[in-house]
Amino acid sequence: MIKVDNLRVQYGDFVAVDDISFSVAPQEIFGIIGPNGAGKTSAIECIEGLRRPYSGEVSVLGLNPWKDRKELHQLIGVQLQDTAYQDNARVWELCQLFSALYPNPAPYQELLETMGLEEKKKSFISSLSGGERQKLSIVLALIPNPKLVFLDELTTGLDPHARHQMWDLLLQLRAGGLTIVIISHFMDEVEAICDRVGVMENGRLVTQGPVSQVSNKFNLGSKITFTAPQLQAGELDGISNVTSVSLNHGTVTVLCQGEDCLPEILTYLRDKGIPYSNLSVTRPGLEEVFLKLVEQSKAQSG
Repeated sequence: MIKVDNLRVQYGDFVAVDDISFSVAPQEIFGIIGPNGAGKTSAIECIEGLRRPYSGEVSVLGLNPWKDRKELHQLIGVQLQDTAYQDNARVWELCQLFSALYPNPAPYQELLETMGLEEKKKSFISSLSGGERQKLSIVLALIPNPKLVFLDELTTGLDPHARHQMWDLLLQLRAGGLTIVIISHFMDEVEAICDRVGVMENGRLVTQGPVSQVSNKFNLGSKITFTAPQLQAGELDGISNVTSVSLNHGTVTVLCQGEDCLPEILTYLRDKGIPYSNLSVTRPGLEEVFLKLVEQSKAQSG
């Protein structure tokens, strides 16, 4: 569906995208995450045919996005930013205008109903709330009846219930054959619906893979909690990779950095004859990965 090989984007001497490679399979939901300035937008614009790569190869639906962009734009959907709309137009007028641009458009009336905007179809764009404008942007992205859709900050402005409705809709669309690429700062969103994720930092694709595996590659450690009333303060401080230990009325919380220190902790408890219960291990998710990337990016730029 999408194949990117050694894509590079430069603005003068500034390298925005630094030789990244990845692919997206048919009927896959692929997420791209990273701090602001990581190169996400520049990379996606090349894939959409909106920007010419400095070097590298990009193939989308078997087409060259730059050379074949006219044909490609009939086959893909792109979520437009809010500023692209004319406030003095009505919702139905904008939908009708978009429908006229494509040979086989999806019925926009059905899309408006699905998004809960049917009662707003006669409203002016200027009268819509932020969440309603966001929903409209999804409707417009789906009007081309695309094989592939690009969604940028999918659920910005939506309340929690509407966000989950949107996730369910995308999963249904994927089951119906649609391939989806998402750029998001909401890690719970990426974890909830994406099959795989690519992580960008400073123009590079630092890792990619199934969502469940990506956070493990950053080796951010883990949090271990258990109940052990007999454990004394300071007993676990000497264990390798333990960064902190807190005791609170028999509940022990251990933070480990890097390699998993659980086996060594359990060995210590067993050797000392200290009983324990209610053991749980929490490993960092994409939220922690994202925060770490933001921290690294700020450190490198400042």
